[in-house]
Amino acid sequence: MVPPNSMVFAIDDDASVRKGLARLLRSAAYESEIFESASDFLARPPYIGPSCVIVDVQMPGLNGIDLQKDLIRRRREEQLVFVTGHGDIPMCAEAMKAGAIDFLQKPFCDHELLRCVQNALIRSAEQQRQSAEKNEARRLLDLLTPREFEVMQLVVTGMLNKQIAGELGTAEKTVKVHRGRVMQKLGVTSAPELVRLVQRACVAPAVKA
Repeated sequence: MVPPNSMVFAIDDDASVRKGLARLLRSAAYESEIFESASDFLARPPYIGPSCVIVDVQMPGLNGIDLQKDLIRRRREEQLVFVTGHGDIPMCAEAMKAGAIDFLQKPFCDHELLRCVQNALIRSAEQQRQSAEKNEARRLLDLLTPREFEVMQLVVTGMLNKQIAGELGTAEKTVKVHRGRVMQKLGVTSAPELVRLVQRACVAPAVKA
């Protein structure tokens, strides 16, 4: 299943390749935009839905590998499929290690490219889902006061209220109040739920003394 609101971008300096990619993507019912250069693609505002970028490695100006590095630097989440007639093993390894979906040699089979595009869009949608969950979890954690945050960090380590009180140098009943407010603000009803929310936010638990 292709995620809804998906977009496929293709970048190649060869006009005949651009035409072929546009025709192939259209035949597969993908929404697409085609670019002559990586610079032209970067001038476009980032697409907010699941997206895939088919990009030639060797191009004048900004090449495919440099585009990948630039997207990573900008913390953008497009999934890349590289195509090339000049690729080598080290180049392929570098691209894949940096998160590319695949590295196809020209001439490639249409069905092989479409398979890569589908995989890229599925990964892009999943990555966006995880990012949205992370952002929402962090938004909720931002509702906590500094003391509530401290209590929360100790709760997720499995410490009891009495132990947390000793760690923070406060009364157990005070910890109980803070803990209740934490659960209420975050909309959770149990310690395991709290742990999962903190994990989604990618916040490290406190280190026990």
